[in-house]
Amino acid sequence: MGERKGSSLVHLLVIILCLLAFAFSIAAERRRSSGTIRTDDRTNSTYCVYDSDVATGYGVGAFLFLLSGQSLLMGVTKCMCFGRPLAPGGNRAWTIIYFTFSWLCFVVAEACLIAGAKKNAYHTKYKSMTESFSCDTIRKGVFVAGAAFVVATMILNVYYYMYFTKATSQPAHKTNRSGSTVGMAAYA
Repeated sequence: MGERKGSSLVHLLVIILCLLAFAFSIAAERRRSSGTIRTDDRTNSTYCVYDSDVATGYGVGAFLFLLSGQSLLMGVTKCMCFGRPLAPGGNRAWTIIYFTFSWLCFVVAEACLIAGAKKNAYHTKYKSMTESFSCDTIRKGVFVAGAAFVVATMILNVYYYMYFTKATSQPAHKTNRSGSTVGMAAYA
């Protein structure tokens, strides 16, 4: 009995999309905006001027690549809800476990990426008057946390698809109930 491992093309596309999301999230971390304090000579007030908005684009790009990878996999597997039923056994249990944890990691990764992109965009679009002499910037590690969860999502998605394919390619075990003796022998 040969067990199927799933389509290599699906594995490859999911891995490529997740690696692109990882690369974009690392690039976003490295290109976070930073603020410098400026003084307005006319009003004698201080304000922050933020540099480029590149990290926002990278963060949104990472968000979209990860979303594409997850959508592709859920489209192929029909989100485990539609299509062929999963055969009972260990493969079905692992499929459900990997499915659940891949979605949890996906949601956390997407939240980190979009929150980081939003916070970074806010700082680069608005000058804010400040009483203190520090400019708010996005915290270090928001995009890195997103990147870590992107990698976790990728690994869980690969295992999810592998076990999903095994669970759907196995024939369902039918039980032989021809000799049932549950007190109904008189009616047979």
